[in-house]
Amino acid sequence: MEIRTADLQNMDGEGAEAQNEKILTIALDVGEQILMCGGEVSRVEDTIQRICAGYGAGRTDVFAITSSIVVTMHRGGGCVTQTRRINGSETDFSRMEALNALSRRICSERPDTETVQQELKIISVGNRQGVFPGLSGYLLGSGSFAVFFGGSVRDGICAMLCGILIFFMDRRVRRIWDSRLLYAMLCSFLAGVCALIFDRMGLCRDVDKVMIGDIMLLIPGIALTNALRDLFMGDTISGLLRLLEALLQAAAIACGFALAIYLGGVFA
Repeated sequence: MEIRTADLQNMDGEGAEAQNEKILTIALDVGEQILMCGGEVSRVEDTIQRICAGYGAGRTDVFAITSSIVVTMHRGGGCVTQTRRINGSETDFSRMEALNALSRRICSERPDTETVQQELKIISVGNRQGVFPGLSGYLLGSGSFAVFFGGSVRDGICAMLCGILIFFMDRRVRRIWDSRLLYAMLCSFLAGVCALIFDRMGLCRDVDKVMIGDIMLLIPGIALTNALRDLFMGDTISGLLRLLEALLQAAAIACGFALAIYLGGVFA
């Protein structure tokens, strides 16, 4: 790929060191968002290397795990290093697709850093999903799993009502909760209490089937899949970190429901 040297030298009208800092910053911004969308570590490292190479970097050393990215870029006789702390992640394939398209455009067209930052802000906001589509998924998932595992239609309806609680917890409380483990325990505890209340009111037949339907909304299946994906791709550290996180989250969910069942038996 041909590098337009004059464009790179004149970009933003600043010195080489300031240019290197800006180039590395946008590369890290793209890599950070990909990792927070659930992208694999190898994709993050490759994207950062390609963006830096697109802007004329002779060498780029990248080390990424699920919670941190460290990059050293050599360009124009200078060397800059930046570290980025990653807080939390989710699965958002539409945003990841937009980020991949942006990284390819950066490598081919080499736009100025301000343009890239503006596009990153637009992608980070994205098309926020409305309440109805997300709520429909929670209702369908909880109700269908409760019936699938042997529950009655009444059990499915009760599981759907508990699913509404989980949906609004995920939509409102999860964003401001620092500890994902404590949040998983709290959410599962409240769902278990809600299921026990329906059982005491005689609205459901098998309270365990209601809980099973709600557990399926909380179980970290995608996190476990991502962990195995990283392990099979050779990213051992990231794979083990994600695997441990998924197992701890599953244990927290189990503890939350167990606490609800215990308290339900105490106050019965």
